[in-house]
Amino acid sequence: MGPFLEILIGGLMAGMLYALIALGFVLIFKASGVFNFAQGAMVLFAALAMARFSEWIGRYAGLQDKLLINVLAFAAAMVLMVVLAWAVQRLVLSRLVNQEGITLLMATLGITHFLDGFGQTLFGSAIYKIDVGMPKDPLFLLEQSIPGGVLVSQEDLIAALVAAALVGVLALFFQYTATGRALRAVADDHQAAQSIGIPLGRIWIIVWSVAGFVALVAGIIWGSKLGVQFSLSLVALKALPVVILGGLTSVPGAIIGGLLIGMGEKLSEAYIGPLLGGGIEIWFAYALALLCLLVRPQGLFGEKIIDRV
Repeated sequence: MGPFLEILIGGLMAGMLYALIALGFVLIFKASGVFNFAQGAMVLFAALAMARFSEWIGRYAGLQDKLLINVLAFAAAMVLMVVLAWAVQRLVLSRLVNQEGITLLMATLGITHFLDGFGQTLFGSAIYKIDVGMPKDPLFLLEQSIPGGVLVSQEDLIAALVAAALVGVLALFFQYTATGRALRAVADDHQAAQSIGIPLGRIWIIVWSVAGFVALVAGIIWGSKLGVQFSLSLVALKALPVVILGGLTSVPGAIIGGLLIGMGEKLSEAYIGPLLGGGIEIWFAYALALLCLLVRPQGLFGEKIIDRV
């Protein structure tokens, strides 16, 4: 029972991080109808900004307090992500209103390659470290009930709790605030939303800024675990199967899809992997997403599209 619980809890914690990144996809798609292929690049860019700003502030400002350095670096990185959101809206999206979906997708692909190159030019291409003080030592839980207890990583546990809290706050914001309702109205019909006075440009800046904030938090968490390197954007793209499984228009779907994929890939790697030679964790999420597309193309919680002719 102990090993099973360890694998299950590890999968749930990884799934919460997937859900956090997937939420960035869902927010932008709901507000603008754009499948933001650049979300992985945004995670990498934000993590690079956090790592390098921390290093530069500590070196040039002469500060020794690690907490203060991290707070200042986070604020600077967040400002940079808001500026990026403004630039995306003014230079790209404002010129592509009501264009075909494939046009918007290609635009986000262009943003992806720009961020990869610009991030490398601005921050360098080495492997950087983010240290936000999360404990690395493991915890042993349920020692009284299970012999040997259940081994849980404190770093993964804290990261999962932070991700869960952020996902919950954003879900409430999207559902119950005036700005959230405006975001949903823009998602339903750009022209109709504009006709009743909703400022499309401002809404898009807000939603891309929120997605940038989500990318920054996700980048800090993954950067702290794996180091900030250019393969981080590939890790972030693991959220693609999550949004396919949960549904591109569903915030709860992103959460549940992330948890299902996190648990599934860990359990399959542990119990089926030895029979097939391992490596299941690499492709499990994509195979599950493909199966979902064959059975329910809109995802488990996505809105079914009905075309009237």
